[in-house]
Amino acid sequence: MSVPISAGATLVMPWLPPGHTMVLPGRGEVFYRYHRHANPAAPTLLLLHGWTASADLQFFTAYEALAEHYSFVAIDHRGHGRGLRSPAKFDLVEVADDAALLVQSLGLAEVVTVGYSMGGPISLLLTQRHPQLVRALVVQATALEWRAKWYERLEWKTVHVMGPVLRSSMFPRWMRWGIRRLLGPNHPLEQYVPWLACELSRNDTFSLVHAGQSLSRYDARVFASALGKPAASMVTTRDRLVKPRKQRALADALNAFVVEVPDDHLASWTSPDAFAKATVQLVQHVVG
Repeated sequence: MSVPISAGATLVMPWLPPGHTMVLPGRGEVFYRYHRHANPAAPTLLLLHGWTASADLQFFTAYEALAEHYSFVAIDHRGHGRGLRSPAKFDLVEVADDAALLVQSLGLAEVVTVGYSMGGPISLLLTQRHPQLVRALVVQATALEWRAKWYERLEWKTVHVMGPVLRSSMFPRWMRWGIRRLLGPNHPLEQYVPWLACELSRNDTFSLVHAGQSLSRYDARVFASALGKPAASMVTTRDRLVKPRKQRALADALNAFVVEVPDDHLASWTSPDAFAKATVQLVQHVVG
């Protein structure tokens, strides 16, 4: 679809499912997208996006492929996109509980979680705390932990420097330049670059910093192997942000079926067709 934004200018947008808001008692207002499949017996997925992204930014390249087969709910996490704004610091456990309360409020008996990057920890915590809501798990480009090595813990301590960068007046221009450079010439998503940059600007700076700090404390080695749910994992084999060895360690802990995508961490943008195909394949495996 295209939305006019000024005389002579048009913002090109991909297909997006209907958006909704809901007030979660004691927590605040959340934004989510909800696609209902024509077959009421079709499984429902819960899409959990990564750090600095939103549901749309993370999954828009897979929305149509998933919509052919499944119902799905895609939530914006706290401080990300249109997500809940809270005076409390971002905490992965609270974010997992946000998602669980949304699932319950929608009257859904159970969901298949699909967690990309930071969405993986949220998925595992949701399953640990609310096992009755989770039928199966799909994890993508994510890890069992990010703090096992001393240098990893040191890297996380510098996350606070993101704040001034994100608040810079030059940041929107840098984003557009960076996205175009990431995608490369004649990429099928090139038409969406202005929309992608606009969506990224919705994030709350302080929430992103606190989310990074929460990730730095996350370690699922003590509970992941005991979750006892069917699982599948997408491993991005050229990932420079979440090392493939860490992704495989998570897959091993979950006893997960693995699909490899030979790309870096932003494979949902740089390899959209491969990402969509892999996501459908992973879900088919765990619900089959």
